[in-house]
Parts: sequence; C-alpha cells; structure tokens
Amino acid sequence: MIIEPKIRGFLCTTAHPDGCRASVEEQIRHVQKGGAIPGGPKRALILGCSTGYGLASRIAAAFGSGAGTLGVAFERPAERDRTASPGWYQNRAFDDLAQAAGLYSRTLNGDAFSAELKAEVVDILKKELGPVDLFVYSLAAPRRTSPLTGISYRSTLKPIGKSYTNKTLDFNTGVVSEVTLDPATPEEVEGTVQVMGGEDWELWTELLIKEGLLAPGAKVLAYSYIGPDVTQPVYRNGTIGAAKDHLEATAHTLDAKVKALGGEGGGAWVSVNKALVTQASSAIPFMPLYISLLYKVMKDKGLQEGCIEQMDRLFRQRLYTGAPGNPVPVDEKGRIRVDDWEMREDVQAEVKRLWPMVDTANLAQWSDGTGYREDFLRLFGFGIAGVDYSADVPEERI
Repeated sequence: MIIEPKIRGFLCTTAHPDGCRASVEEQIRHVQKGGAIPGGPKRALILGCSTGYGLASRIAAAFGSGAGTLGVAFERPAERDRTASPGWYQNRAFDDLAQAAGLYSRTLNGDAFSAELKAEVVDILKKELGPVDLFVYSLAAPRRTSPLTGISYRSTLKPIGKSYTNKTLDFNTGVVSEVTLDPATPEEVEGTVQVMGGEDWELWTELLIKEGLLAPGAKVLAYSYIGPDVTQPVYRNGTIGAAKDHLEATAHTLDAKVKALGGEGGGAWVSVNKALVTQASSAIPFMPLYISLLYKVMKDKGLQEGCIEQMDRLFRQRLYTGAPGNPVPVDEKGRIRVDDWEMREDVQAEVKRLWPMVDTANLAQWSDGTGYREDFLRLFGFGIAGVDYSADVPEERI
C-alpha cells in the first residue's frame, strides 16, 4: 500500500508506520544526545503513552534513565484498507526499540478509565515490573465513564458565562476568519471536569499506593496548559480551564499522600507545558492561529521546542537535577513550569502585537503556518526525514 496523508478538517485519517517509527527514533536520539539523566527513574508507568507529551515522557524515562516502562493507551489497529492510528504505530515502535536496547517495555491498549484496565496494570506491575518511581498521567480523551457511578461524561470546549468571538485559522486552506463559541451549560462544565479533571488521576494514584506499587520517593505527574490572554476566555477561563483547576487542586491532595510514603524527592505535581501542534490543539478554535504566530516568534528567538525537547528539559532541569535534597522548582501555586519560554514577556508581547495585524493575505508574512502544517503532518508520520513515502508498505507493517 502507498500511504499518503488524507486530511479531513482537523484530523488526518491515515498514518504512516515507517514515518511513525522514524519519529520515535528521532526523539530517542535527542534524549540520548543529552547523556544519562542523573537520578532519573528506573520503573515508570505512563498513561497516555502513545503520542505527544506522554510518548516523549516515556522516551525520556527509558532512553535517558534506563527505566523499564509500562504504557497504557487507547489506539486503533489497522483494519481492511484503513491504516492504524499513529499512536498504534508509535507504541509498536517504542516497544521494539526499547526491548532491542535491553529495557523492559510493555504496552496495554485499552480504556485507562476502566476498573478492568486498572486491575490489569496492578497485576502486571506486581508480576513483572514492581513499584514504580515515576507515574505520568497524560490522558486526553473526549469521554469518560466513571467507575464509581457508571455515568458517562463528555468534555466540551466552550467559554463559561458568555459567548466569545475571535480569530481562527484553517490550517488546511490558510484562511483566517472569525469564530464564535456559545457559552457552556453547567452540565457541560461538569462533564468536562469529570473527563479532564483530577478524579481519575487520584483514583489511579490511590490504587497504586494501596497496592504498594508506588515506591517511596516516587514522582507523580499530570500535564496542563495556561496560555496567553487571547486564548483565556475559551481555554483557561472556559470549560477546559475548570477541569485544569480541578486537576491542579488534586495535585495538592496527592502530593501529601505521595510524600507520606517516605523517601527523598517524592511528590505530585502538575507540569504546565508549552503550546504545541497536537491532534487536540488543532481542534481548539483560536489555537492554530496562536500557535502559528508563536512558532514564528519562538523560532526567530531560537526558543522553539517540541514535545521531546520539553520533556527532556522537564526531566533534566526540573524533576531530576542530580542534586540530592534539591527541591523541584515550582511557581507560587506549586506548579512546574516548562512553558516559561513561551510565556516570556518579550515572546508574548510580539505575539500580541501580531495578533490584530494577521489576516489571510499576510498570514505567510506574520506567522509560521507552514511550520504548523508540517508539525501536524508529522503527528501522523508524514514529512519525516529519511522515509521513502513513494515506497509500497508491506501488509505486515500496516
């Protein structure tokens, strides 16, 4: 099969297995170039391990610190003439490459919200890997069924209180236009908090503690985003923001429980990461235009980072500094910040200056729309150096 990108809206319906593998290999090389991470993890559980920050976290733990990793993700295998999802191929590549390097690596494909998968993870950890010293919660899903109540919830992306209108970018056509989002209902706010807030993270952490599978001194992480003023009404002050507030409040509760296990350097944190092109961010109005402007500014200043650069910096400069007793640096709310370069005053001032000026006619001048599209295609394994996209991909690799 010759596999080409097929884009529909903000989704690509195909993925290239060789490109996805090459992407994983690129990320591994980046981490290895930095050498070993002093004091890094040795056994890690990564939820949402197949793409983005979750995959990059797993690569940093394994290839930066020699950690054995158990990963969990919910990805789609190939069927008939349809390719698998990119995360399916990336999980397969990671397991192959980690095992070839002599590292323990196993990936479960299923619903991490379910009690059944939680029980399976507990069983595997007890039999194969042992208590983890790093637990990363990086799940992103549109819906969740609570194992406590059996109620299913959906997340929404809406402002709270009143509608919001601003610019957006169709990155397929390069058209800048305006979009208006209606305010969320109270039920939509609650649903988003149930899906994207801290309840499931807390259930997982408490289960690991109860089963003796969180080692003393373990580091427990979840990921979040704050962003600039222009996205605040729909993001941080909207339904997603309500969920992130709940996630950050949960971190304080979990921090005390993790520290009670003893050991040095343990705790629970939310890491606030920078804006990047992901499948999720591509679906958020206003974000494609903001990221296109941000990319241009950060590249011009030599500050641009992708997922692996962010997670490599998180591990080396925040979580594991190699200095015993040195606390993890946090902001006034107890959050780790690796969005610091994005939120630098000079970066945000330039983005704010460009925002009212940019339109369809001058998009190429004032933004990095090309870079946005390239990064979007890379999510699905396209545009990766060294991959022959004209070659026929054998059935056994699809």
